[in-house]
Amino acid sequence: MACLDEAGRGPLAGPVVAAAVSSERACDYTSFTGLRDSKKLSAKQREKFYKLITANKNMAWGIGIVSEKVIDRINILEATKLAMLKALEKMKSKKVKVDFLILDGRMRINSSLPQKSIVKADEKVFSCAASSILAKVTRDRLMEKYGCKYPRYKFDIHKGYPTKEHCRILRRYGPCPIHRKSFGPVSECLTKKR
Repeated sequence: MACLDEAGRGPLAGPVVAAAVSSERACDYTSFTGLRDSKKLSAKQREKFYKLITANKNMAWGIGIVSEKVIDRINILEATKLAMLKALEKMKSKKVKVDFLILDGRMRINSSLPQKSIVKADEKVFSCAASSILAKVTRDRLMEKYGCKYPRYKFDIHKGYPTKEHCRILRRYGPCPIHRKSFGPVSECLTKKR
């Protein structure tokens, strides 16, 4: 069984990232006390669990990333599904046998494997919580790099989410190359610039 979750559906900039995690019965879960949905953990706690998950030999995982350009072309829901498929393929490339999928939320992906969607699975299923952490930490790290590349946009602080500060900066400078042009606040800025 593999569990999938994503990070980055709501931001105005950057990619959407998904993770797939499969944990074997032999996994020692005692070191994961306190692991839960990434949104309910601090950045420091997420980093700690990220290291534990990725170092654990009884857990297999994969990450899928879909750029803002693809998001603009196929929409955020389809891009999220594509990121999940990419994460699953990365995990399977490590010779992990997967016979069932659990997806966080209300969606299905284009896979022949049987799958079940569970609302708030990242709060109910261990491997979904783990996948939410891998996706969130991976995306946050990418946005921190974009924060260095485009310092005036402060992506390292708000990670591309539509905070008041981000919207103010967006109105002042207009979008940069990693903004999602199909998202309302960004397309409004593009319209005003014409």
